[in-house]
Amino acid sequence: MDLLRLATAGSVDDGKSTLIGRLLYDSKSIFEDQLESIENTSAQRGDEHTNLALLTDGLRAEREQGITIDVAYRYFTTPRRKFIIADTPGHTQYTRNMVTGASTADLAIILIDARKGISEQSRRHSFIASLLRIPHLVLAVNKMDLVDYDQEVYEQIRSEYIEFASRLDVPDLSFIPMSALHGDNVVDRSANMDWYGGATLLHHLEEVYTGSDRNMVDVRFPVQYVIRPQSTEHHDFRGYGGAVAGGVLKPGDKVAVLPSGFTTKIKTIRGPHGEVEEASSPMSVAVQLEDELDVSRGDMICRVNNQPTATQEFEAMICWMADDTTLSEGRKYAIKHTSNWGRAMVKDMRYRLDINTLSRDQSATELRLNEIGRVRLRTTKPIFADEYSANRTTGSFILVDESTNVTVGAGMIRKTD
Repeated sequence: MDLLRLATAGSVDDGKSTLIGRLLYDSKSIFEDQLESIENTSAQRGDEHTNLALLTDGLRAEREQGITIDVAYRYFTTPRRKFIIADTPGHTQYTRNMVTGASTADLAIILIDARKGISEQSRRHSFIASLLRIPHLVLAVNKMDLVDYDQEVYEQIRSEYIEFASRLDVPDLSFIPMSALHGDNVVDRSANMDWYGGATLLHHLEEVYTGSDRNMVDVRFPVQYVIRPQSTEHHDFRGYGGAVAGGVLKPGDKVAVLPSGFTTKIKTIRGPHGEVEEASSPMSVAVQLEDELDVSRGDMICRVNNQPTATQEFEAMICWMADDTTLSEGRKYAIKHTSNWGRAMVKDMRYRLDINTLSRDQSATELRLNEIGRVRLRTTKPIFADEYSANRTTGSFILVDESTNVTVGAGMIRKTD
């Protein structure tokens, strides 16, 4: 079975945590003691129904306020697929948490309250999902029970969102009317919305095709760890561990190692259970080369005639995550790109983006908490990068404040020199 990573997004109180709780509950993916615990907690709080949102809202502050603050991950499996769900917060002040949770997602579920329609935060999260190049988007029109399952309400929201999404880069967009509280169209088809002929949410998640989402052409293997012989039994094995970031690796392939540029061939590829005939993204493997080369953490293994750009200057979209500092021209940070660390300086601030109107403020000189802008950076040593549109792994990076060791920015490379 393959794995689907998905993230929920949307405005506050649109029902993201309740939807995940309903998915887990109706798919029989929670234990009896978990159900008993949330039933008791719901009764103590005086809730009218069992509050399934408590399955993901685990922080005390989240339960007291009835909101999601931190990203909560939940795992479940059906006979067709494995799932990792990231329940991301809806508050504007926690946009950075949403970016973190959605950065590795294959699919995003944007929830909208049927009573309120498309909100500012719905647009914000939709744009961020587009910016992160999440290939599949599901617009879940929730709380249909509170508008008497009215088809006109759903169609109005659907047409309004289609007009907004036309300005975004969304390859696959689906719409599902539902009620997470009562389970309509979540796992089981709703008898209250017989006018809807599409799939339920779980059926869509099981069937959505993700095979073409990853870059299977450009071989990229960032070295994370050098595996040296630790016993006489494996005295002849020296390999390089890491996760395949793109393309397909096979024994016998001719490859180049960056930054040295030396070429060799792949001798063997080993996975968790022994040798494998090929490795592709996102498999974690150990690659053994035929020749003994000087290969270290942060180096990149790629095809001889298909290499990433070695650059020290590039433009990127950056989401700023620090609440006590700002990004401005001349500032210096540590940069982590794949498994490679270096130092970077903000050379130029191109513009700050207004997420709500998608307009560009070219007079902006800094980025504050949760703001997104296009910035030109220069690094002290070359990084081996692709544009984010071509590879989400080799096209992304983080900025770290060297004085506090705090991650202050997440970037997506748009243009390399």
